[in-house]
Amino acid sequence: MKLSRRRRQRIVRVAGYIVFALVIAGALGAADWGRLSEAFFRLDVARSMFPEAITVALRNTIVYTLLAFVFGLTLGLILALMRLSSILPYRWVATAYIELFRGLPALLVLFMVGYGVPLAFPDREIPGGVYGSVTVGLGLTAAAYMAETIRAGIQAVPKGQLEAARTLGMSHVRAMISIVLPQAFRIVIPPLTNEIILLTKDTSLVYVLGVTPATIELTKFAGDALNTRVNPTPLVVAGLLYLVITLPLSQVVRALERRASRER
Repeated sequence: MKLSRRRRQRIVRVAGYIVFALVIAGALGAADWGRLSEAFFRLDVARSMFPEAITVALRNTIVYTLLAFVFGLTLGLILALMRLSSILPYRWVATAYIELFRGLPALLVLFMVGYGVPLAFPDREIPGGVYGSVTVGLGLTAAAYMAETIRAGIQAVPKGQLEAARTLGMSHVRAMISIVLPQAFRIVIPPLTNEIILLTKDTSLVYVLGVTPATIELTKFAGDALNTRVNPTPLVVAGLLYLVITLPLSQVVRALERRASRER
């Protein structure tokens, strides 16, 4: 008997589920969970990390992320407008900045901000100490990516919107602020949210600035705990705390993308 196309597709799909389940079950059954638990899931080691893991390390990670994001978003918006400017030197400067900082590792930028700036300007310090250095170091790199994202959002707004605003008597600046930028930001919210997730993980590089117990972040905190207890459980705890930040943000991105799809 010849099977219909839909029935064949259903059989293939069910077979795929069965194969997938068998592979997972085989991997779970072959693993030595006793050794894994002893190595990565020591509850006594995890309990010893609290409450400092939450009150200090996690808090600092969130603060570093937010500060760098605000700095990067502000600078990225300026760079995006410069890239779209009719003034040629503005476009040159913005393009050079974006290409430079997209090509440099964030670790190198942090190092140069933390140690190069004090050497270049010995009489001046970045306000905020480590917090200020992290804000500038991570924000400079993030701004290069955000600038391109914002520029793409601005260019995605139909040109007729700007032309209609100009015919109503608005200046170019007023039309950009009131008409174009609100629509552009609505378009680029999902990729900007992804940038927050990337910044959250980039805070793991803050150790290069020589953090103190008061300014420590999750990865450095877990590394110190690992050296003290000689057990990788602190790394697992740090990973779970990163997920506490990033998973809700990922859900926000998906919700915004679904909403944008419905609106289109």
